[in-house]
Amino acid sequence: MLFIVGLGLGDEKDITLRGLEAVKKCEKVYIEAYTSLLSFGLSSDGLSTLEKLYGKSLTLADREIVEEKADGILSEARESDVAFLVVGDPFGATTHSDLVVRAKKMGVEVKVVHNASVMNAIGVCGLQLYRYGETISIPFFTETWRPDSFYEKIKQNRSLGLHTLCLLDIRVKEPSLESLCRGRKQYEPPRYMTINTAIEQLLEVEQTQGGSAYNEDTDCVGFARLGSEDQMIVAGTMRQLQTIDFGTPLHCLVIVGKTHPVEEEMLDFYKLRGESLDQIDDGTI
Repeated sequence: MLFIVGLGLGDEKDITLRGLEAVKKCEKVYIEAYTSLLSFGLSSDGLSTLEKLYGKSLTLADREIVEEKADGILSEARESDVAFLVVGDPFGATTHSDLVVRAKKMGVEVKVVHNASVMNAIGVCGLQLYRYGETISIPFFTETWRPDSFYEKIKQNRSLGLHTLCLLDIRVKEPSLESLCRGRKQYEPPRYMTINTAIEQLLEVEQTQGGSAYNEDTDCVGFARLGSEDQMIVAGTMRQLQTIDFGTPLHCLVIVGKTHPVEEEMLDFYKLRGESLDQIDDGTI
């Protein structure tokens, strides 16, 4: 059987009891290492911390393993119990849906263990989840590639008064263009988009499109390390949030739509007072 187990957002302790039971009985345990990362992902001993808690040796599964060599994982799951660990919830990334489809086609039984995801954890700021429109992703711009397909989705959400969750680009084990041309893969250093970069790119697209979907005075909420002990949540205008150092990854951004008084009351705890971070709530309820 293949167990696809969500790990939650914070650290190794966020796994559910059901998930831990599944891991402990599996002969082989993989952990995805490209669509997101736990706080352990930036530390030197995080993987060993996971292995100590779970009592299992873990195999890091990068994008190449999952997307190009998944049949090997699924073949193992035919003969024994195999766990595939996913940061957040298993269906927060389309690749994991693809893994389930391939498993079903190979006749491999699949069991999913859910966990917290950014998609519901953003509720901590007080904006109600059912008042969100379509979620968008913002990729890193390059000199020759500046995609803006997300703009119309934001505009549509805002025309309906809905909030927009912006997921920010993560570049892990990306082959460089030069190395691909040479036929020998060499990888770029990991990159994680900051809220500051996201807003800069959003404002550039607005200036190019000119559709008045948002501007520097549009209210937003910036989240850093959501679900971790040191999570940071700040509400303010785009202009204000651009001046804030949100620290280490991961970051995400919400563009605020039309708000209900109940939403405004809770959102107020995270608002900037002038240009200062003084007295900003850290998300502890």
